[in-house]
Formats: sequence, structure tokens, C-alpha cells
Amino acid sequence: MSNNINAVLILSDGTTFHGKSCGKIGTATGEIAFNTGMTGYQEIFTDPSYHGQIITMANSHIGNYGTNKFEVESNSSQIKGLVVKKFAHHFSRYGDNNQLLNDFLVSDNVVGIRDIDTRALISHIRENGAQNAIISSDNKPTKELNEMLLKAPNMKGLELASKVSVQEPYEVGEGLIKVALIDFGVKKNIIRCLNERGCHVKVFPYNISIEEIKNYKPDGIMLSNGPGDPEPLKQSIDLVKELVNINFPIFGICLGHQILALSQGLKTEKMHNGHRGINHPVKNLITNKCEITSQNHGFVVKREDVDNHSGIELTHEHLNDHTVAGISIVGKNAFSVQYHPESSPGPNDSRYLFDQFIENIKK
Repeated sequence: MSNNINAVLILSDGTTFHGKSCGKIGTATGEIAFNTGMTGYQEIFTDPSYHGQIITMANSHIGNYGTNKFEVESNSSQIKGLVVKKFAHHFSRYGDNNQLLNDFLVSDNVVGIRDIDTRALISHIRENGAQNAIISSDNKPTKELNEMLLKAPNMKGLELASKVSVQEPYEVGEGLIKVALIDFGVKKNIIRCLNERGCHVKVFPYNISIEEIKNYKPDGIMLSNGPGDPEPLKQSIDLVKELVNINFPIFGICLGHQILALSQGLKTEKMHNGHRGINHPVKNLITNKCEITSQNHGFVVKREDVDNHSGIELTHEHLNDHTVAGISIVGKNAFSVQYHPESSPGPNDSRYLFDQFIENIKK
């Protein structure tokens, strides 16, 4: 175990933190972001929406309940790097199928750094915005690390859905309602939530054609979450525009929400530091009820575009910064939210959105 191997974290603006290694020994670059959730670290690490990022955990204790093969949102870790304050080298948990977080990270090639002041780091990101960073625990000289950091791609304009989308369609569930799920980086719990509501889900690659979807004859369309900038996904945006025009019942989550918005002529923008956590307050403007939501995104649909578009209704608003948290298309059977109603980890306040989707299909 890499208990006492030195590690370094360097941000693009030159800010540097020194600590000890955890996870795989090596070097990793990516956009650095932070998650404020107190639990659910394994679900975070395996969420495809985090693909290629370095994640800083705000909770000071990480790894204290180990990992479990049933608590994953994809087939492996999606993050490139992990930054923590206290990293547990033992865990307390009943049951089988458990392992040390360190072993889990090593097997999935995640480079980590521990024993750093994550409060100071997160304050710095809040003030200065998300940026690229590099973690290294293999004694590379600082000059070489800085050169590698300069070459790391910028998240703005970066298309990542193709890196996490399924290559061939597959089907899940025995239900009577046929849902075509377009996979931009889907979390397993989204499919589970649809299956629980009587849906037979066919998962299609992100670059599927309109003809292949029509041939399946779905009752509804699910647009999944996923990583990266939505704007480079021109083919997907055009596809969703056609699906809206046909008037399929459509439900979009996270990246799927952004693609639905772009298909209607709205624009998206990179956020200063994004929303990542399981305690984000959102107001449903239709019911006037508030919900505590699980969120993970670094891009958002432009609020002024929504406010100035007569064909778009703002249905949900983030209460911390009044950003767009949900929309529906006027006169069409399509709606979407920026957050994660499958909500694992987190409360189940938003599960009603899956019920709403099923009701739209049945209409």
C-alpha cells in the first residue's frame, strides 16, 4: 500500500499542494472539480459524468466504509484522479463483496493524493474557477509535470460522450413500455428506475441514427447524463431535434437535458466551478415545491435564452444561483432536468420525474 510515497498536486494557475499517495502510483491530468457530498464516494467515482476529471472530496474522511461491487454506476471508475484529506486504510462494514478503497482505485488506475488541506483547495477553486490540474506520485520533475499540464485538453469544447457510450445496443428489463435510451454516459440507476416502472429499456449508442430508433418503435425516449461539453455533439443535437418534431415523449437528464435545450436553439455555457453534490436545493416552479437534489455538472443552459424563448417553459430553478434546473418544450411531450432524479446517493425527492415520464408515455 502506498502509505508514505510523496505526491504532488499542481493546478494550471501554479497553485501547488504536497501530500502522500493513495490509489495507483503514477501521474494523471484532468479538470479539477469538487464534490460536497458526505457519502456515496464510490457512486461518484464510477459516474460517467465525471469521466476524465480529478475530483476533490469535501468530506474529510474518504474510504471509511470501503467499496462494494453493487454500489457502482458504470463498469469501472471514471475519474482520472482523486484528492482527499484523510484516506482510510481500513474500513468498517458488514457483509461480503467489500474491499479497501485503495485496492478499488489501484485496480481502476486512479491516481490519488491524500493528506492535503482540501478546504483550502476547494476555497481556491470556488474563487478562481474550475481549471486543469495534475497529480503525480512517481517522482517526475516539476518541469515535466508543468509541460504535461499545459498539454491537457480544456473541458470547454471537449466531447467525451463517445468515450463512455455503449458501442452496441443492449436491452434491460421485461416491462411492456418500450423506452429507447440514448447513452451519453448513462448511470445504471437511471435504467433501474425505468425498469422498476415497467419499462423495457433498449440502450443505444450516442451516435445512433433516427432510422434505428424508429425501427425499434419506442413508446418514449430517454436522454441520459454524460461528461464533457454538450455543444460539440452536433449529430446528437440534430437527432434530438427530429425526435422532438416527431413528438416522442422525451425525458432528458443532465447532459441529455443540455442536448434537448441545444436542439431547440438555446445555448449552454461553462460554469465558474459547477454544481457537484447531493444537497442542492431546487424549486419546482409548476408545483412550488422544493426538492433536495443530487447534481454533477460543469455546464448549464443559459438562463436568458430560456427566459427569452416563447417555446420553452422554465420548470425548475436552482435556488442557490437561480440557474436553469429544468425545462419543458411548449406544445411537445418533452421535458428535462439538469440534476439527477435517480438520486443515488441522496434523497428520493425527485423520483416523481420518472413517474411523470411514464404518465406522458401513457397519454
